[in-house]
Amino acid sequence: MRRAGLGEGVPPGNYGNYGYTNSGYNACEEENERLTESLRSKVTAIKSLSIEIGHEVKQQNKLLAEMDSQFDSTTGFLGKTMGKLKTLSRGSQTKLLCYLMLFSLFVFFVIYWIIKLR
Repeated sequence: MRRAGLGEGVPPGNYGNYGYTNSGYNACEEENERLTESLRSKVTAIKSLSIEIGHEVKQQNKLLAEMDSQFDSTTGFLGKTMGKLKTLSRGSQTKLLCYLMLFSLFVFFVIYWIIKLR
């Protein structure tokens, strides 16, 4: 009596591929290889894109740091200027401040007049 087991119902000589014909097995292998290559190329493209994004982020952070330092220096400069203007307005130099305002108005009207004549 024959025991039921591995390979029963499968023609002799086809135990290694579990009943698939060689052409079907090769077709599956070729499709798997093709899909693997496609996936590999997509992963490579995503990797290079993420590296480029990383470089761009580093450049943008560097630019932001530079802008931050420039804004800090400008803030300091404006703070000093406002302090000097407050000192000027509190002091006995209000006459000088009035002359400065009148001169500014005069320059404004001259520029306005020049633009108007064009």
